[in-house]
Amino acid sequence: MRKRQRQRINRIAEATAVGLVALDLLLFFAIYRPLGGRIAETVRKHEDLRQRLWNQQRRVGELAEFEAALPATGKELEDFTARRTPSRREAYSSAAHLVHRIADASNVAISGAAYHLDAAQNDPLERLAIEVNVEGSYANLLKFSHALETANEFVSVRDFDLAPEGENGALRMRLGADLYLTP
Repeated sequence: MRKRQRQRINRIAEATAVGLVALDLLLFFAIYRPLGGRIAETVRKHEDLRQRLWNQQRRVGELAEFEAALPATGKELEDFTARRTPSRREAYSSAAHLVHRIADASNVAISGAAYHLDAAQNDPLERLAIEVNVEGSYANLLKFSHALETANEFVSVRDFDLAPEGENGALRMRLGADLYLTP
């Protein structure tokens, strides 16, 4: 009888164990696995939202710095345009004076100059196109173009072409630049 009792207890224990394993598998596939996927999805969404929040906070900080610097930048821009851009009324005389002053200082000869107001642009500053033909040595022409580009007035050199002039080693340079003006 003892043997039978042990067999019965073993069968009950085995059935209980198999039932528990089946219940465990059922719980795993029915509850834990779907919840695990939802939890992983929620964690991923949370991380994405946290990253977006951090990016937005950083952007707000940058914009706050920009907004704080805006009045000072506006003042600097006004000072720049007041000091470095002539008015449209005095544009041609300013440009001619600037070109002749720099040519004299650079020891080059002006063989022709033309000035054209470019009013077709819809920019805050107007442009006066300057086309200058000068002659001289390479070093002096380089000095002229550098001095024009670094002048106190707001001048931007667009292009230039060098060509030999005569047999004495002199060069001719055609230079195109823009002088920016306040309207």
